[in-house]
Amino acid sequence: MQLHELQRATKQKREKRVGRGGKRGKTSGRGTKGQKARAGHRIRPAIREELKKLPKLRGYRMKSIAAKPAAVNVGTLNQFFSAGETVTPSILAERGLVRRARGLAVKILGDGALEKKLTISGCTASASARAKIEASGGTIAP
Repeated sequence: MQLHELQRATKQKREKRVGRGGKRGKTSGRGTKGQKARAGHRIRPAIREELKKLPKLRGYRMKSIAAKPAAVNVGTLNQFFSAGETVTPSILAERGLVRRARGLAVKILGDGALEKKLTISGCTASASARAKIEASGGTIAP
């Protein structure tokens, strides 16, 4: 058997071509007028209106949306934690300072004053926050 001798197991079903002469005249089985009677017609789905109202996700692979860390100020830690406690992203989420939906990436910022010795782990910190934590006798572990 050669390549040019291959045949299909079942016949290919041809699409019915409407409006090409023959026994159907005038509107050729398409009804009268309107979008469905035209050549190349396409009815958009009903959900299109909802899709058009959604905001665009811009940028290559949406990097701008991906995992921005939640910000927690040093002054907030001073209010919600007592001296000697350990601060982790999961504890911050339990106490309602960080939303869990953000993937628990937390950055501590230097706004406010810290008067308690805290051990911070699993969080990143700005330079001013790091200085205030270390000045109060606390430590930061990455």
